[in-house]
Amino acid sequence: MEKKLHNFTFITADDHRVVTKSISFILKELYSGAKIHELDNLTDVMKVVQTEPIDLLMLDVSFPDGNSLNLISTIKKLQPNIRILIFSGHDEDIYALRYIQAGACGYLNKLSNEHEIQNAISLVMSSGKYFSKHIQEKITDSYIFKKPINPMAQLSNRELEIARLMVEGYGNLEICTALDLQKSTVSTYKTRIFEKLEIENLSDLIQLFGLYKEA
Repeated sequence: MEKKLHNFTFITADDHRVVTKSISFILKELYSGAKIHELDNLTDVMKVVQTEPIDLLMLDVSFPDGNSLNLISTIKKLQPNIRILIFSGHDEDIYALRYIQAGACGYLNKLSNEHEIQNAISLVMSSGKYFSKHIQEKITDSYIFKKPINPMAQLSNRELEIARLMVEGYGNLEICTALDLQKSTVSTYKTRIFEKLEIENLSDLIQLFGLYKEA
């Protein structure tokens, strides 16, 4: 791929140095004149964003010093024109739309090959957006079929109540006692919750609650 000569400034932010190094290499292949900050924590990300104009921030989801979701609005206020591309190994189904709603330009999985990474970066730099085919379908479904982008909106009040208890660590018998329900009824509700949210286990449910509880 032909290198583009632009004096862009980029940040690659991930708590694993091998990731920041790899992305920096790809960025330099695309934009030979670029300045690149390789950072491994959110504190340093904020320090750079507060002191220097940034064209593209490639950002992971989780860091030892916090979750990047809550920082996006702050970053966008400081630099309205910054492009933020999330580059993470976390489940796209669970995280992508939430980050896009928060102001990210796109969401790219770490399992993507080099060509996909290059394509995503180029699209974000040229058009300001990158959506995988899967996420495009989810956005289309939300618009055409009125499926809520916040998956929690699909749950009934009772389903939401049971889901919340599950996330708080309640077992089936404890939920039965707390809500005065039969064990079979709780099992039915749990099945409906997992089907509606398109998840398979409690860990996924906890992740969803962490992202959407304030949405």
